[in-house]
Parts: sequence; C-alpha cells; structure tokens
Amino acid sequence: MFDVRIAPGPGVPAGLVIPAGELVERYSHASGPGGQGVNTADSRVQLSFDVAASAALNELQRERALRRLATRLDGTVLTIDAAQFRSQRRNRAEARERLAAMMREAIAPPPPPRRATRPSRGSIERRLTSKHRRGELKRHRKHPDDQQ
Repeated sequence: MFDVRIAPGPGVPAGLVIPAGELVERYSHASGPGGQGVNTADSRVQLSFDVAASAALNELQRERALRRLATRLDGTVLTIDAAQFRSQRRNRAEARERLAAMMREAIAPPPPPRRATRPSRGSIERRLTSKHRRGELKRHRKHPDDQQ
C-alpha cells in the first residue's frame, strides 16, 4: 500500500498526505464479463478511510469533510469502490485518486458570498440601443400597407 497525496490547493496550502496506515482495503470479485479469470481474480477494490479518526487532518479540515461528505459516510467512514479496470493494481490507484479528489473538494473553504452589483450606465445604454435597433429592424420588415 502507498500513501494518498492531496496536491496543494484551497484549504490545503501545503498539500496533504493521508498515510497508508489510515486506509483499509478490501478486495472482491468484480461484476460483469471477464472471461476465464472472472471467478478467480479479486480485482474490485473497496478503499475505506475514517475521516473522524484521521491524524492527517486538522480540526477545521475534519469538520468540513464530515459536513460535506455526510451523505457518503457510513458513520464517519468514507468508502470508495473501484472496479473500472480488470487489474487490481489499476483499481487500487483509481480508488486512491478518487479519494484524493473527494477529500480535496470537501476540505476546500466555501466560496465568498456574492456581492450584488449594478450594471454600468454604459451597459444599460448599449442594451437599450440594441433593443431599439432590433425593434426598428422588425418594424421595417412589415408590408408598407400594414404600417400606420
């Protein structure tokens, strides 16, 4: 097993490393076609990570992750299934990549609230001028007898 590395980003300025010791992997038969080796190869990977018990996260990161991942957690454990590939090694790497992406998104701080702004005077004038031109164009399409 190897550690999960989360690249630096919002909420994680120096990056983050989740040690392999905090991850639990289980293997099983993947569903779907696979030929002769389908019943012998345990290529499906289930990667579990206990968010609340992790020493890699600080208190703020842990709180954000628990709140944002609440619908995906079983208690405080995040479980990711990977069975996309026929190779167990590739499924293990895929599960770790998905865990890193999910944790990075969950740990990121919320965006600042939007500040209401007003359109500029120039943009209002351009909009009204364009509406006026469009109306003139449509008015000139009418048959001369229909115009009043």
